[in-house]
Amino acid sequence: MATEQQVSKEAMATVAEKAPITAERKVRNDLETKLPKPYMPRAMTAPDTENINGTWGHKHCNMSVLQQHAAFFDQDKDGIIYPSETYRGFRALGFNVVASFIFMVLVHAAMSYATLPTWMPSPYFAIHIENIHRAKHGSDSGAYDTEGRYIPANLENLFSKYACTVPDKLTFKELWHMTQANRDAFDFFGWIASKLEWGVLYVLAKDEHGYLAKEAVRRCFDGSLFEYCAKSQKGAVGKLG
Repeated sequence: MATEQQVSKEAMATVAEKAPITAERKVRNDLETKLPKPYMPRAMTAPDTENINGTWGHKHCNMSVLQQHAAFFDQDKDGIIYPSETYRGFRALGFNVVASFIFMVLVHAAMSYATLPTWMPSPYFAIHIENIHRAKHGSDSGAYDTEGRYIPANLENLFSKYACTVPDKLTFKELWHMTQANRDAFDFFGWIASKLEWGVLYVLAKDEHGYLAKEAVRRCFDGSLFEYCAKSQKGAVGKLG
């Protein structure tokens, strides 16, 4: 018979012998020693094991983490993002005219209707930040919950599973593998959206060696990365130019 200690060990196991994929994609089992309640969704901050209080100096303005992620593109801070604001936001990040226009069309075509306060479509294709959680799609990383809160453990597990070359950094190949692994069955929209979002982030934030750092990903989730990149890109050549 199994001892109490064996039963306890099995109850906490993260690898199942008959599911090799659980050994291939390892998850961290030390999070609670480095980050208080890592599985508790955070409403306004995006912490990780190196930044337990979130991004230093970043103002959340009492918005959810997902709302903060979108707020950079709200140029006039009225709570509504219009296509022209999204275009200017991508230009501020360093993307060229063509890329910024394409991103603007894709973002507003995909997200506008879901965030509207009424069932009537908006001729302006506006995105309402208050309802941005409604635009959350499937096949994503799971870092946001359905209300737009941020779950630290899912960011940590993303890197423990897929950052095989350098800890806390993703190569493009690993990023692609991650988006493939996160696909939900028959979620064609989610598959494409996830690939595009992570692809844009990779182009925006990869380092000189072609790695996407965990810190860049974490700060993308709370939007502080966009603020940083916009400041650093002033006067620079377009990213895709």
